[in-house]
Amino acid sequence: MPLRALLAGGLVACVATAAEAAGARHRLSISPKSYADALIDLGIQANVSIVGTSACGRGGPVALQGRYTVEEALARLLDGAPCQFRIVDARTVRITPAPTPAAPPVERPPADQPMLVSELVVTAAKRPASLDLLPAGVSAVSRAQIAATGAGDVGQTIGQVAGVLTTNLGPGRDKLLIRALSDGTFTGRARSTVSTYLDHAPLNYNAPDPDLRLVDIERIEVVRGPQGALYGSGSLSGVYRIITRKPDPEAVAGGVGATFAATKGGDPSEEVEGYLNLPLAGGRAAVRLVAYHDERGGYLDDTPPGATNVDRTVRDGGRLAVRLRLGDTWRVDALAATQHLRSDNAQYVNVVLSTGASRGNRIREGHDNDFTHGAVTIQGDLGGVSLVSSSAYVHHTFTSQYDASSVDDPLLPGGAFNAAPADTVVYLENTRVNMLVEDLVLRSRTGGRFRWLAGVYGSLTLERSPSSADIFAPGAPRVPAYREHRKDRVSELALYGEVDYALAPGWTLSVGGRLFGSWVRTSADVWTWAPNGPRVVAYERRFQGVSPKISLQREIGERGAAYALISEGHRPGGFNTAGITPLREIRTTFGADRLRNYEAGLKLRFFDGRMAVRSAAYFAEWRDIQTDQYRITGLAYTANVADAETFGLEGEIGYDWDFGLSVQANALLADSRVTDKNPNFTGRVADELPAVPDVSGGVIAIYQRPFRDDLVLRLVGEASYVGRSALSFDATINRPMAGYVRARLSAELAADGWSAAAFVSNPLDDDSDTFAYGNPFSFRGLRQVTPQRPRTIGVRLAANF
Repeated sequence: MPLRALLAGGLVACVATAAEAAGARHRLSISPKSYADALIDLGIQANVSIVGTSACGRGGPVALQGRYTVEEALARLLDGAPCQFRIVDARTVRITPAPTPAAPPVERPPADQPMLVSELVVTAAKRPASLDLLPAGVSAVSRAQIAATGAGDVGQTIGQVAGVLTTNLGPGRDKLLIRALSDGTFTGRARSTVSTYLDHAPLNYNAPDPDLRLVDIERIEVVRGPQGALYGSGSLSGVYRIITRKPDPEAVAGGVGATFAATKGGDPSEEVEGYLNLPLAGGRAAVRLVAYHDERGGYLDDTPPGATNVDRTVRDGGRLAVRLRLGDTWRVDALAATQHLRSDNAQYVNVVLSTGASRGNRIREGHDNDFTHGAVTIQGDLGGVSLVSSSAYVHHTFTSQYDASSVDDPLLPGGAFNAAPADTVVYLENTRVNMLVEDLVLRSRTGGRFRWLAGVYGSLTLERSPSSADIFAPGAPRVPAYREHRKDRVSELALYGEVDYALAPGWTLSVGGRLFGSWVRTSADVWTWAPNGPRVVAYERRFQGVSPKISLQREIGERGAAYALISEGHRPGGFNTAGITPLREIRTTFGADRLRNYEAGLKLRFFDGRMAVRSAAYFAEWRDIQTDQYRITGLAYTANVADAETFGLEGEIGYDWDFGLSVQANALLADSRVTDKNPNFTGRVADELPAVPDVSGGVIAIYQRPFRDDLVLRLVGEASYVGRSALSFDATINRPMAGYVRARLSAELAADGWSAAAFVSNPLDDDSDTFAYGNPFSFRGLRQVTPQRPRTIGVRLAANF
């Protein structure tokens, strides 16, 4: 068994003395509200990180007006509260329960209850802000929620957040989709519509999601709707951010966990993970190590007979994080992360009416996805201005192999690859992406009526994507049938900013925008069998423009707000090069697309903060939609297919009870209409956006109760529904994908230093089709389906110190 253990925990900090944090005075305006909400406001207005606000419970209300140091403000706000504070350094405050409650005790949830209605501060707007006071559709999944629900990767968090879906081609091959804004199910040259971030750095350009394991993660932040003003190209429908836990300079900590599971009719699965936190240099630095091994047993069979459970996936990875304190208000965070994912075979089956579900490929259709990431983030103060500089490097390699033996092209004698019926054709595509990114952000620190943010962004992406098709005839050597060596260089430069102004008490106007330029250069060397022969092509094009944003927000009560928002997103265009025969000129390019979003939302809390409601209605206008499609030969191309309009309603509601039960539900209702169809698009265009249902949603329930001594019982139930949708923009191959339910149940016993849990996923053993696609060379002639993983039962053991 590969990687077997490693070690644990921590919170954000760089060590300094309380005196260093106590000097600066801040103008504070905190209206009456609970202890936890008041502390969140203090952290935002004073630009400090306040950790553990839930330790103060839901008491209050408290208020504060005037100029105070952080220490003075904390002392006034928490006078008589059932919690205490400690200033860790100039940027960090830790809240813990008071040794002796100042007020008579009342029945409360257990202190470590993973409540679903939590007061979270997020940084999705490139400044710390309360989740409930951001004028946008924002959700967060906390570390406690990730642990309680056993979410091991991005796909397992989908049902926990409104409006977020994913395709199901396989691990390391999927596309994220937000708010039913889909450019199609296939992955090609079009840039991703959702920007996936690891801390401050983007992870993908036009690649599938790397499917990182969520080990030692602080939280996940999701921003729905176009975010072109702050995040630029690629955030057309939203942003998905994975925030890692940072090194803690205060204490040695560590932990290990192991999971073992059995799948009905499949091979067993296992996961091993661990983390270790080590303070260094007398508390002025710290290092944090994370490592994991994940082997997911196969459950699909192939022919010839005896090829069982062929779709095993193995995922190994780790992270090394270092934090350094430079002076009183400056710190440096460095992060190195890597993951290697290998799938032995695809996870779809072919459906033939006479024989049912089966798969008879001549070769195994494996997939590798290797990801390496390095980043350095510098944060500090320049007088009254905060600076954050994030520099990152991403190396991403992914390779897929397909059985292309069944391809037939009526326009080409001998078929697309000039192969005989008995020949085996193996198609291999390999993409290597190197990306350099720099994002420099300056923001004001004042808590007054006027706030601003300004940034400079630059990136350079180099992608090499060789692909080939080879013919293997019985008893004969390999014969090349197709070769393409393609290289893409994409440079981006942008200036962006945002200004907030308090028009009146409770009213805030925000105006922002991004001035951008993109340069796309593509070259390709293509060889194919005679009489088509070789060809060499080279293209270059520049794209530029402005992505504006404007919002108006009205705060309501202690912790609520209503807002109206207009925002935009964009993607640059590009070039097509692949093809057995030379492309017509009209097929060689695809243009930029742009999405404008009109949105109104409401965020409210009730019953002393125990109930949270977040909802939004939006209307999206998408012009010149880019979509990745496949020719009849199975080779990919990108085209502008049409315009579209989408109207949607989304909502999240959660409630925490005193006796330890916490429930959260979410839903998205969306209706899309494709308009102004491109007459040059091959095939008949569908009337709705593909791969996104009209209805989707999910529910989570967590119950926790002290059992005896320090033992706690935790019961968790989770279910999500994905409605019916269609596969493609091309109505001639627009096969339906059935609506289905995903579910998971678990029971856990936990103490201070250990936990043991049992779980079952897909308890009803539902085999509904989750994705009607698997192989680009055969899906036109055969119906392909991807069934849910059968019922899986497992146990998880964990220990920490």
